[in-house]
Amino acid sequence: MYSSPHIHYYDRRPKSRRGQMIDAASVPMVPILRFLYRPTNSMPTTARRLEVILDTRIESVDLAEDIVKRVCESAGFSEDEVHRLGMAVREGVINAYNYGNRQDLQKKITMIVEFEPEQMLIHIVDQGSGFELEQVPDPLAEENLLRTSGRGIFMMRAFVDEFTLRRAPHGGAHVVLAKKLPAI
Repeated sequence: MYSSPHIHYYDRRPKSRRGQMIDAASVPMVPILRFLYRPTNSMPTTARRLEVILDTRIESVDLAEDIVKRVCESAGFSEDEVHRLGMAVREGVINAYNYGNRQDLQKKITMIVEFEPEQMLIHIVDQGSGFELEQVPDPLAEENLLRTSGRGIFMMRAFVDEFTLRRAPHGGAHVVLAKKLPAI
């Protein structure tokens, strides 16, 4: 049975409800996105955060992409940037599903979208064993040009301003994608 993901959202403003967990299937995304990012001159300097815990299922790839695209649209990114950021997240989550968690249904994928005053950060964390970036073959090398896989990290790097790979506290991979916020 497929369980719907849970979304944690955090509002660091005073007198707000903090860390409330909601069921993603029961709440329309638009109010969450309005809550997450309101492009105004009085935008608070503290980060806003949306956390989604995804099952290790192929359907989670589409869900993560859709969530990020909606968030990016709400944040004022152009149509092209929304598509690029959606593709970057798609590649990150498919890598977490396939290579990190190795399609193990007992493991979870965490996606966090954070807004800082100047940039949006997207974290994708798996529960696998992690990897070293140096061990990933160059997709532009002659011997890899005709391979049907192996371009995910290359694409993520191409679509964001900064790509960082960390080791998660429990040993899995923690990908951080950073994109400068559009001028409003």
